[in-house]
Amino acid sequence: MESTPVSRPSSRRPLLDSYYERYLEAENSAAFIRQVGERYSVATLERLAESGDRMTRRGAVLALGFLADFESNNVLGAALRDRDRGVRTLAENAIRLVWCRIGTPSQRQELGAIIRLNNAQQFAEAIARASSLIDIAPWIAESWNQRAIAYFSTSKFLDAIRDCQQALEINPYHFGAAAGMGYCYVQLREHASAAECFRRALKLNPGMESARAKLIEVQRVLKDGE
Repeated sequence: MESTPVSRPSSRRPLLDSYYERYLEAENSAAFIRQVGERYSVATLERLAESGDRMTRRGAVLALGFLADFESNNVLGAALRDRDRGVRTLAENAIRLVWCRIGTPSQRQELGAIIRLNNAQQFAEAIARASSLIDIAPWIAESWNQRAIAYFSTSKFLDAIRDCQQALEINPYHFGAAAGMGYCYVQLREHASAAECFRRALKLNPGMESARAKLIEVQRVLKDGE
């Protein structure tokens, strides 16, 4: 009786690993985007981000940051809690990018303008333009978050909290909005609520060290007040 050959699983590495290694060596993002875009769909990259080995997951998450839109939010949100620190770091960068890739081209352009206004500390105009965008497209979570940033920066903490809550209602992975509420509650001296918000942010994004440091500070205040 002849023995049946036993098939062995292929040890062939995905091409994505090679593309990612070349990217690390040359830091040529244009070449990485071109190579990955020619060989991989976003759906395949999402699958690799969830089930590949460490280097493959890193490459897939990096590629999603370049090529994906808000539809990949859930996959990148899960990657924030990946067992590999490198994947988690890449996921945080990638998910912030895809949060702004939603809506029509003109809506994306307007969202980018609002972000630039906040960065330039032109908060009144940021609030006005974010409000207009919210009226047109209330399902864009980042517009609520950006208005919350402007409200916080002008000491309108209750308004900022409401906008952060809305951002999280639309996008439950928005660790920035969760932490933002925490900062608002700190300003209102509601430290128990602040601690709860920072814990929520860290549950979503364990690598958010600013929220971790603030949580420790708030917990110290609560302990001293006992």
